[in-house]
Amino acid sequence: MLDVKWIRENQEAFVKGLTDRCFDDPQGTLTQILKLDSQRRETIQQLQDLQARRNAASKDIGKAKQSKDEAEAKRLMDEVAGIKETIQQGEDDERAQDQALRDLLAGIPNMPADDVPVGADEDANVELRKVGAIPRFDFEPKQHFELGEALGLMDFETAAKLSGARFVVLKGALARLDAALSQFMLDLHTDQHGYTEVNPPLLVRDDTMFGTAQLPKFEDDQFPAGEGYWLIPTAEVPLTNLVREDIIDEAEAPVRVTAGTPCFRAEAGAAGRDTRGMIRQHQFTKVELVSITTPEQSTEEHERMTKCAETVLQKLGLPYRVVVLSTGDMGFAAQKTYDIEVWLPGQDAYREISSCSVCGDFQARRMNARYRPKDAKQARLVHTLNGSGVAVGRALIAVLENYQEADGSIRVPDVLQPYMGGLTRIEASG
Repeated sequence: MLDVKWIRENQEAFVKGLTDRCFDDPQGTLTQILKLDSQRRETIQQLQDLQARRNAASKDIGKAKQSKDEAEAKRLMDEVAGIKETIQQGEDDERAQDQALRDLLAGIPNMPADDVPVGADEDANVELRKVGAIPRFDFEPKQHFELGEALGLMDFETAAKLSGARFVVLKGALARLDAALSQFMLDLHTDQHGYTEVNPPLLVRDDTMFGTAQLPKFEDDQFPAGEGYWLIPTAEVPLTNLVREDIIDEAEAPVRVTAGTPCFRAEAGAAGRDTRGMIRQHQFTKVELVSITTPEQSTEEHERMTKCAETVLQKLGLPYRVVVLSTGDMGFAAQKTYDIEVWLPGQDAYREISSCSVCGDFQARRMNARYRPKDAKQARLVHTLNGSGVAVGRALIAVLENYQEADGSIRVPDVLQPYMGGLTRIEASG
């Protein structure tokens, strides 16, 4: 959530930021915000004036009684009673105005960083680097679902019978490969990158989803679980909210946490996209990286987090590229986002496997998450960052397609073999 004081003092920058993000009616939105903010501040000033008058009248009551002027004392008491009723009404008005302003601000995206490319969609994204050589095959490489089904270890038909479209049943060595990838990533991030592993709840409440900006704007993309709960769309939600309504010491920052969890997404806006295979599913596993930092640390932490995610692909021997997303393509809460896209030979294309975003104090303001600077009395809002370290299902897809052999078998990357009981090749089941 944006700071209304910043909006008031930076109106031109606010309108430009929303325009760059292709937001509907930036100028009209600014006018609404300023009107609500003005009404709220006027009400607050009136309440302060009324409170001052009530305090003064209360003192005058004592003086009137002391001088035995009962008529004046009664007049003043009647005035105080009337002021009390007016204050109560004013406080109700202030709460309503404050909520209306918060509701409006809750639907407004973060402002893009100055160095984010301006554009309407992914066509304006800018490639930063390519890493790794694209593999050459002396046969026509297959897509992951063709390989998995031929191995007898990837079953979409049974999954559809159990749960419908966009689900899969993995069996045998592919189920183990999925688990191996997840554990390999967690070991890497905890042992070498300094993240603390967390096992968070998969069900969270409204205010938790609001804190990381999944609610209210993206309610249709979420899975409600009843009783006021939501299934998490990513471990970013519980991990970031670990500091909600809390104040950490500056010396604790950056706080770095990771989790490997199932994730659940309705994919409401993905009709007709990636309907075959595991690219876009309602349930998938992801290893998430979250950092809580001071404002001074967040830019450097963003670069570091992205490198941590890249290391996963480097150790797996998977070719990839890094792009910076344009203003029209990055997520609602992000100031700046790097996407890591892994090469999929079966699609002859790079596909996203990780997004690493810096959010500034946008989520922190929604969560009231703060830190205490060592030489300051007043707490300040933290900065939050999140990234995929990486999406496990898409890593499995990439391993299948990049390590496939002409006979349909799959070589197991060296770093995963210890997690696979020494298995070096996945072949068709019995």
